[in-house]
Parts: sequence; C-alpha cells; structure tokens
Amino acid sequence: MTDYIIAIDQGTTSTRAIVFDHSGSIVSTGQLEHDQIFPKAGWVEHDPKQIWDNTREVIGQALSKANITRHNVKAVGITNQRETAVVWDKTTGEPVYNAIVWQDTRTQEIVDRLGGDEGPERFKSIVGLPLATYFSGTKIVWILENVEGAREKAEAGDLLFGTTDSWVLWNLTGGVDGGVHMTDVTNASRTLFMDLETLQWRDDILAEFGVPKSMMPEIRSSSEVYGTVHTSSLLREVPVAGILGDQQAATFGQAAFDAGESKNTYGTGNFLIFNTGTEIVHSKNGLLTTLGYKLGDDVPHYALEGSIAVTGSLIQWLRDNLGIISSAPEVETLAKTVDDNGGAYFVPAFSGLFAPYWRSDARGALVGLTRYVNKGHIARAALEATAFQTKEVLDAVNADSGVDLTELKVDGGMIANNLLMQFQADILGVPVIRPVVAETTALGAAYAAGLAVGYWANLDELRANWQEDSRWEPEMDDAERQRLYRNWKKAVTKTLDWVDADTQ
Repeated sequence: MTDYIIAIDQGTTSTRAIVFDHSGSIVSTGQLEHDQIFPKAGWVEHDPKQIWDNTREVIGQALSKANITRHNVKAVGITNQRETAVVWDKTTGEPVYNAIVWQDTRTQEIVDRLGGDEGPERFKSIVGLPLATYFSGTKIVWILENVEGAREKAEAGDLLFGTTDSWVLWNLTGGVDGGVHMTDVTNASRTLFMDLETLQWRDDILAEFGVPKSMMPEIRSSSEVYGTVHTSSLLREVPVAGILGDQQAATFGQAAFDAGESKNTYGTGNFLIFNTGTEIVHSKNGLLTTLGYKLGDDVPHYALEGSIAVTGSLIQWLRDNLGIISSAPEVETLAKTVDDNGGAYFVPAFSGLFAPYWRSDARGALVGLTRYVNKGHIARAALEATAFQTKEVLDAVNADSGVDLTELKVDGGMIANNLLMQFQADILGVPVIRPVVAETTALGAAYAAGLAVGYWANLDELRANWQEDSRWEPEMDDAERQRLYRNWKKAVTKTLDWVDADTQ
C-alpha cells in the first residue's frame, strides 16, 4: 500500500488540502475559497466557521481525487495565514467574533497606546517585531475591548485564542470533545507575545496588553505529533504532526534550511524570508526577526523577513474593484499590450506600508499619470509594483546580513506570470528561479509532518527532492534599472502622511 502525507493550507483567500507522495510531488488537491468580509474601510475579516467547514470539505475532495483513504495517510501537516486572529468559546466552540485578518488596520489606536513614549520599537528586542496592526496581539485586544462579554469570558478562562492553525488543529482533533489547543513557534513568533530566546509567552507583555494567558495556545515545535484526528473525520486517528506559518512553510518547502538561504513568496502579499540559522539577527533596516522553524527537540532556526502587504491582492483589486480584467491571468496579457509603464507608478499602500517602512499612515497612490497612460500601462505598473517592493525588501536583507543575495528562489501564485518574473530579475539584477513544485507552502507543512513520523528520514532527503523548473536572467542595463527604481522611490513618498486623525 502506498503511503502519503496530506497538508492543510489555510490561506488568506482559500483553504486547500494537498496530498503529497514521497518525492514531494502533488497527487491531488482540494480547494475552496472563503468570503472576504470588509465591514469598514481598513477592516478585513473571515468567518472562522466557514473556514472550518471548508477544511473538512477540501480534505474529502483531496482524498477522493487521489482515490485513497485515511489508511494511506501517514500524517497531517498544517500551514496557515499567520497573523489572522480567532477568539472562540472553548465550551461551545463558537467564535465570539469573525477572524480579524492580518491585513486589517483597525487596531492603530491600540498600537499607538501600547507604544506610548517608546513607540513601535517598545517590545522589538524581545519579540523581534515592531508594534503594528499586522500582528495578532493587537487584534485580540480589540476583540476583548469591543465584543460584548468577551472580556468577562476571557477573565473566567472560557475563551481561547489562536491563529488559524490553532483553530483548525483544535477542531480537527475534536473541538469541544478534547481538541488540543496548540501552535508552533513560527506562528507564536507573529503575535507580539513570544520571547525569541525562550520560545515562551512573556507574562509581562501579555499583562501590558491585558490578554489573559489562559487564552493562549501551548507553544510547540514545528515538527512533532500534537494529537490525532478526531473519530468524526475522514482522517480519524491520523497523527497531526507538523505546523508552520505559511511563509516559513514555503521556505521549508524550498529546502532553504541553512543560514544564507532564502525565498520570496508571491501571494496575496509578498514575503521574503532569509534564513539566519541558529543566530537571532535584529534588523536595523525595517525587517522582522522571526522563527524559521524548529524540528522536535532540535535547536530553533531563525530568519529575517520582509513582509509586503499588497501584491497579488492588487491584481484582485484590478479585477474586482475596477473591472479592467476579468481574471487574474489576464493582467499579463493586458500588460504586454504596452512596452513599458508609460511613466505610471502604482504604490498599493492599501493597508499602509509594511517592510521596510512600517508606515500605517500611508495609502495607495497611482502617480505619474498623463493622457498617454492607458489600462495596459496601469496593468504593467501594478505588476511592477510587486517587483519594486521586493527590491526594497531585498536591499534591506542585504544590508542586515552583510551578504548580497546572488539568486532568488520564488514561489506562490504570481510566479506563473512570466512578464513579472523577467521584470523581477531585471530590477534586482540577479537570477530568479522557479521550482518544479510551486506549491511550496503546503509542501513545507507536509515535510514537517512527514519528518515527525519518519516518512522522510532527514533534511538531506528533502533537499534531494528540490528541482529547478525555470530561470530568468537579468537583461536590463544598469542605468535603466536605476532610473526606474529612483522613480519608484519618489512615488512611495507620495503615499506617506495621508491618514489624519479624522480620516475615515
């Protein structure tokens, strides 16, 4: 009987279950999108119950398409949108509010209040993160302060918090019937509450935020058996044995296990992770210090991360809000109708600017417009925005690490766009490399789970699975590269200081 690993990839726009074989190849996939809920400007929510319902359904889809049962599955791995916060009642299993998504900016007043005189860097030396709306800690505070009865229930020990890995794990292992409440170090490192050195929750920081410790999941490694799937599931009694936040999972799936290795994921946002090995490197250039992975009892591996809020979601915006394309792949066709951006630059600061700026007061801007500019130029400017933002982050990585990156491994949905990948190589001046298995996020979670149960023996076995699919070499001359980038930096300045106290 052939054995497999199944990964649950709970992402920002959809939930997938992917069955992998021993070579790391995809056997089957189940996928369902969930609703994007925008109650107010800057607010982004998901329905946790819809996410869990979809998780169960995509597991069934993946098993059915592969024509296998639970008996063929050695372990389950989970990967997830990292900073999206769910708070639920442990006695009923009901969320007290919608999941507040990582892109949501409603907590800026809480961020300012907590920063006080010390500002956004107040806890950074301990947790590796600036105070920002991006992270889940301030989202918990908002729920406790704004949802009727939530504070009282939390103080009584009746509420649980988790990023979506914890929500899926708790439900998968039984929910109110014995579900395990855990998370891994990579997700815990995105809350603002975890000490990078001890890998434990900081009681003093939780107290400053006013978050009861009883809400918090137990922090575990990224690769171990957390529990088994509940008997009510198609995967009953299969061990759940791997958890990695989505960007760390993609790095793991790219086999970037060692210091100096990196990857860039092109998804709803873009996330570049640079492995710093067992050393904690504190960024001086606007990057985040985060956990890369921890395998069982082994020492943790750390990373620098450049997080970009809006890349793929800008293409969705062109489709859904402006209607200038009817499907995401059409953006490449439209962009190819012109030879360049026509002088237009699109800075998609829809949720403020993340790395390396961390400016919550920024808002999106389309600049350099003349009557010459048409929708082809706008499509091209939208694609180029992704590449320009990546260059800003990569420059920061080079400055922090002291080592210039010589090539960039890429993954995520947007890497199917050849025009973007060529422009990325051009603006960086280094080769861009796409692997054969582009679903590296789910693959990383599968790898973590498979290692825990002995399906794969070691990291060398995983390295051997990695294969190059495509490579783009830079073709742009240096003077043009510098001109375009100079104009991009100028465009960014036009987005700053937009939000005032009375801005809606």
